Amino acid sequence: MARPRAFDTDLALERAMELFWRQGYGATPLPQLTARLGIGSGSLYAAFGSKDDLYAQALQRYCEGLVADLEKQMDVAPDVRTALRRVLLTLAAADVSDPERGCLLVNAATERAAHDSTVEQVRSTMAAVESVLTGVLERARERGDLSAAHSPVELARFLTTFIQGLHVMGSARADRPFLESAVSTALKVLD
Repeated sequence: MARPRAFDTDLALERAMELFWRQGYGATPLPQLTARLGIGSGSLYAAFGSKDDLYAQALQRYCEGLVADLEKQMDVAPDVRTALRRVLLTLAAADVSDPERGCLLVNAATERAAHDSTVEQVRSTMAAVESVLTGVLERARERGDLSAAHSPVELARFLTTFIQGLHVMGSARADRPFLESAVSTALKVLD
């Protein structure tokens, strides 16, 4: 009979996500990972599989939270422009306040581009972000808040790409005025 786990796997996964987010996969050695999680390597392997498996689960958690947060933020504003401005400025502020952390999705795409499972997770999350934005833009067009001449899909693809570029510029230490100016210019595509 297997012994019950003596640790909270959800908390351990959260801690692993934070460590991978801050340091990256390659710069996070197994001893540091197990120390941060407060478990031995045997427990890590039993609970999560390999370090790669733990990374994949941590990235999945991040991606699910990112998409859920985007959906929530887009639904609380009175109109699409206000919602997008708020989302983009919030992302810019987070990047300015902690540029070394950046976006785990961007970090994963750049650090683990040779790993098919990571690339697929990034691609799938980008598709989910695009889908959320497309839905919001379609509803805005139906309400007359967005010109019928605009393609919600094309705008969503542009904005999905812009968001990732915003994260990269934040990591490159672009200052707040620079990022705010870029957001203002990007939002002109809705005019």
